[in-house]
Amino acid sequence: MIEITSILCPIDFSEFSRHALDHAVAIARWYNARLTVLYVFSNFSAMDMPAVVLDEKGRQAIMAEMRNFTEHVPSDLRLDLRIGEASDIHREILARAQATHADLLVIGSHGRSGFERLLLGSVTERVIRKAPCPTMVVPRLAPDRSPNTPVQFRRILCSVDFSEGSLRALEYAVTLAEEADARLTVLHVIEVPPELRENPLAEGFDVDRARAEAEARSLQHLRELIPQDARTYSTVETAAREGAAYHEILKVAAEQGIDLIVMGVQGRGALDLLLFGSNTARVTRTATCPVLIVPRV
Repeated sequence: MIEITSILCPIDFSEFSRHALDHAVAIARWYNARLTVLYVFSNFSAMDMPAVVLDEKGRQAIMAEMRNFTEHVPSDLRLDLRIGEASDIHREILARAQATHADLLVIGSHGRSGFERLLLGSVTERVIRKAPCPTMVVPRLAPDRSPNTPVQFRRILCSVDFSEGSLRALEYAVTLAEEADARLTVLHVIEVPPELRENPLAEGFDVDRARAEAEARSLQHLRELIPQDARTYSTVETAAREGAAYHEILKVAAEQGIDLIVMGVQGRGALDLLLFGSNTARVTRTATCPVLIVPRV
């Protein structure tokens, strides 16, 4: 069972980080977790300009703004407001994640084109590349949703490719579905059935049968992965699709009105690759709902 006792949510007072904070608050309440809200003041020096020093008056002003920014957070939530000061904002966020023993990092994506801009060296990209814990990337608020709408994960989608990283992601998806009383869809995308890779031109080869058998095997494997008690606390569905993985994941998310996509990666090396064209990167770049990225332990 996954436990989340400490959540870190960096903010910059933008609407992007307000939307991320709403998600962090919801998860903190489900798990009765401590929520640390962090603002990092940049003292970066450029060219011949000296670094700007944060004095006590400036620190007090930032803290007042943080209190105002978090005034909607329920009073029964364990909330910790922190101000950091660093030349590299992403390094301070990562250091604070280590210091607070964060089990989850919730951060907003920024830029006119969302994650596409994020991939070009932003703070968020650098954070998720090296984060020591799962990271939830929250996109801008969808235009058809009100800012006052409470965060709900009614439908969760977890993509499983049977790798160790995706099995770890499934643990998180199952636990979140239980806490949020959500419907969970566990999806495997068959990019190319094994038989089609091996000998598709053999005499008498039945393409449709090979595809059907590959789908049946995938569904059976998915069912075996679902914990016995998971179906007691939430509704769990399994699905198999054939095609490009990122395309099918986004397609299912749109068809089902998914509120959260959960995906795993194979450790930090794979996370670096993630940012240069993998399925996880493409999904996170395009998804209109939050994406939880779970690294391998």
